[in-house]
Amino acid sequence: MPNEYDVVVVGAGTGGYVAAIRAAQLGLKVAVVEKQKALGGTCLLWGCIPTKALLEHAHSLKVAQHAKEWGITGVGTPGIDMAQVQTRKDRIVTGLSKGVEFLFKKNKIDWIKGTARLTGAPGGPLTIDVFEGDKQTLRARKDIIVATGSAPRSVPGIEIDRKRIITSDEAIGLREVPKAMAIMGAGAVGVEFASIFRSFGSDVTILELLPRLVPVEDEAVSAELEKSFRKQGITSHTGARVTSATVRGDGVDIEAQLAGGATEKFRADYLLVATGRGPVTAGLEAERVGLQLEKGYIKVDAQYKTNVPGISAIGDVITLGWPGHPQLAHVSSAEGIIAAERIAGQEVRALNYDHVPGCTYCDPEIGSVGLTEAEAKERGYDVRIGTFPFGVLGRAKMAGETDGFVKIVADKQYDEVLGVHMIGLRSTELVAEATLALRLECTVEELIRTVHAHPTMAEAVGEAAHAAHGAAIHS
Repeated sequence: MPNEYDVVVVGAGTGGYVAAIRAAQLGLKVAVVEKQKALGGTCLLWGCIPTKALLEHAHSLKVAQHAKEWGITGVGTPGIDMAQVQTRKDRIVTGLSKGVEFLFKKNKIDWIKGTARLTGAPGGPLTIDVFEGDKQTLRARKDIIVATGSAPRSVPGIEIDRKRIITSDEAIGLREVPKAMAIMGAGAVGVEFASIFRSFGSDVTILELLPRLVPVEDEAVSAELEKSFRKQGITSHTGARVTSATVRGDGVDIEAQLAGGATEKFRADYLLVATGRGPVTAGLEAERVGLQLEKGYIKVDAQYKTNVPGISAIGDVITLGWPGHPQLAHVSSAEGIIAAERIAGQEVRALNYDHVPGCTYCDPEIGSVGLTEAEAKERGYDVRIGTFPFGVLGRAKMAGETDGFVKIVADKQYDEVLGVHMIGLRSTELVAEATLALRLECTVEELIRTVHAHPTMAEAVGEAAHAAHGAAIHS
């Protein structure tokens, strides 16, 4: 006989484990099937947490390298000990993963260790077969939540060998500082690793197919990041198509067609392929139970129901029927909460994806939420813009981090804030204010009348609001 639960979650990433905890809080009996040896999924084990830990090490090294300017003596010539970096990074990851285990025990959630596949005929009782671990059959009385996430993917013609042509999964574990690192792709993953390895001392070259770095961001942010990267010594080629990558000896020979049509050859110790992520549905046997897929993604509605009654899906593995579903840990968690509450019989509201913040932890940091200037114009808004540079602020000068700005995109007719885009120190924290502003349908006038403490980086948000009305105080 199958082991019965109210809810069975497949995958213990930031979507799956949060959905499980919320369902358990609401009185449901919950099991989670996870094949990895630790809980937390991509974000905790290979993504958000370890990469940001490396970026904190990079920032600490930068401060140490400028010790004389800060009046710090006795430092000598700072370097980076990758063995110690990896030890500390792993300790952080392990501690957080153990924290998820504690939450499972606290909420009486069963962790079934193994790989799951969906079983049962369409229209009949749905079960989950667990194999390659704690082999058993599970039945969900109310719902199965698929939260299997995503994995790095390459592009045609570029073969990832995970030794010299690598993904972010391998890059976070490098125990040496490469002399030269080539990065294919200038999205969040690409530019974050560019910052990490340039700070550690590598020669870094970015090859991006689209016309600008971080192409999902506002164009002004992309331009500022490219300018800052140039100052740091990071070489960026946009509009560049990588045509071949061949491992030879202890490096990679790369050939790319650049924007002007010329072909250029590069040699690097490693080629990091950061060209996006694809859904993890292979082996799930979704077709067996009749799940509708689109390019491997599971199709869901606004409440994360699939076309098969009794099966929901959340996170990186889903598509909502339009392009651009954000593959972000905090999105997966929000979706998991909505799905769990709906399954428990609570009234839920659809997530507004226009109000989802994006954070990129390169140097300088990027924080953004809402519509870019171009998107707002495409939707027919009469747009009002306000921009204020961080470099004017006393707090930025104290920190020695003066690059970047805050840009507010607003509707001229009703004065509503449509988007806020920032690049510079603490941007990944400052975007929280902007996210709340959009959530509450804040106007520019209300931001102007909100008192921002001095001296802080957050003053730039208030000043950008003033600038949108043509009255910035300090510029």
